[in-house]
Parts: sequence; C-alpha cells; structure tokens
Amino acid sequence: MNTNLQSPRWALVTGASAGIGAAFARELAGRRVSLVLTARRLDRIEALARELIAGHGIHAECIAADLADTTAPTALCAEMQRRGIVIDILVNNAGYGVTGHYESQPWQTHADFLQVMLTAPCELVYKLLPAMQQREYGRIVNVASLAGLVPGTAGHTLYAASKAFMIKFSQSLALENRRHGVHVTAVCPGFTYSEFHDVNSTRPLVSKMPSWMWSSAEEVARQGVAASERGDVVNVVGRVNRVIKALVKLMPDRVALQLMQKQSKDFRAADAGSGKSKS
Repeated sequence: MNTNLQSPRWALVTGASAGIGAAFARELAGRRVSLVLTARRLDRIEALARELIAGHGIHAECIAADLADTTAPTALCAEMQRRGIVIDILVNNAGYGVTGHYESQPWQTHADFLQVMLTAPCELVYKLLPAMQQREYGRIVNVASLAGLVPGTAGHTLYAASKAFMIKFSQSLALENRRHGVHVTAVCPGFTYSEFHDVNSTRPLVSKMPSWMWSSAEEVARQGVAASERGDVVNVVGRVNRVIKALVKLMPDRVALQLMQKQSKDFRAADAGSGKSKS
C-alpha cells in the first residue's frame, strides 16, 4: 500500500494499530516520513495507512507481525528488504501489561511478555542499526515509561523492570552511536490516554486518577519525535511526570518504596487476570 511519491526517510513503527504507536505514525507522516506500520491487527494498520497516504502523500506499507513470535523480527526485516525499504527511524512501541502477582501467571505468559517488550525491540535495533551507522543517520525511539524511573509496584511485576531495561539500553546505545549520527531516545510517558488500560483491565482503577496526571498519545509522540531530533537520550513526557521523577530521586529508597506501595492500589491490578495488547 503506497504512493508513487518519493520520501527521503522511512520509519518503522511497531504496535502501530492504536494509541501511542498510531500517534507516532501520524506525527512522522506529518513530517513527510514514509512508514512501515506493523502490528497484529492488519485491518487497523491498513486503515491508518490509508488515512496517512491520503492526508500526507507519503508511502505507507503494512506488515502484520506478532512480536511474541521469536521469528517475527527476522521475518519483518526480511520482508522490508524484499520490498526495497531501508529504515532510517525505528520506533519500538509495541507493548502491553500483564496484571496480577508474578506467580499467578503461567511462565509462557511472562516469556511472551519478555519477548515483546525486550527481546524483539533489541533484535530490531541490532538488525537495523548497522545500516544507520553506514549512512551516518538514524533515529531510534524506545517507548519506555515513567514506571522505569520510579520504584516498582505490586502487580504488573515485569512491566516497570522491562521499561527500566529499555531506558538503560537506550542510554548505552546512545553513547555508542552518537559519533555515527544515530540518536537513541527513551521516551518516558506517564498515564496516557490509549487502549493500554482497557486491554489490561485496569480502566476502572485509573479512571479515578485526576486529569492533570494524564497526557494524550499525540503529545507523547510530538515530544518523543522532537526529543529524538534534538538528541535527547531520556525524555520524560509532561511537567508533572518530571516533578515525580525528581522527587522520587530525592527520597530515600525505603520511603519511596513505601509511597509506591501505598499509591499503587490506585493504578495497579495486583490480583486481576492477565491482559495482553492486540497491537
């Protein structure tokens, strides 16, 4: 699904069917970047591609992929190569949450989660980075979370840990690649209006949070793309979230952990069933 126009840059956006992923696709399309959209729901990304082609006159290609499949990153890169697409911008956005205490879920549930949240994005970076280095241009955006910068909570046991990993991974990768003209940015939103909380069954909890704690997916994408262009390594979205990050750093670990334990009941479903994104 493409046009006959030429675009100077191509971006791959994972988890592009809704929420932050779709917002990144729209933000990049508005900057005349052509897109490879990938998600499990082909109908959703095809509808988005049609919208962006009509609105911006860019190329847009759709490739269905389930990143929980260990063969998906290789297959995705092979299909892009077959179509003659060279990626300049990678947005690792696909993700979801698994609710409940750690031992309450089958190991395969956790293994799939780690594959989507850690292994697949790291593998995509590994496969796409060398060509970026050779061209001396590249942008890698890893969608992390404020959760990776504050103490962990009960419930969603691996979620904050996976986001903390992606932040540290982005920092090291950024230092290694700055001289190659490749910017690596970990974007860290807090509560964001998207399907995330509907899918993992925490919508009734988080809907009680005050409106000033929320960001739109569009704002996350705008700030994320701008931060990537500036070369910022870690971008915390929203003034409130930046204040939370700063305050937590000033607290003794014991106090910060106690505070998170007290507050987490408002946004973490520690004993609910699992929820998996359909991106």
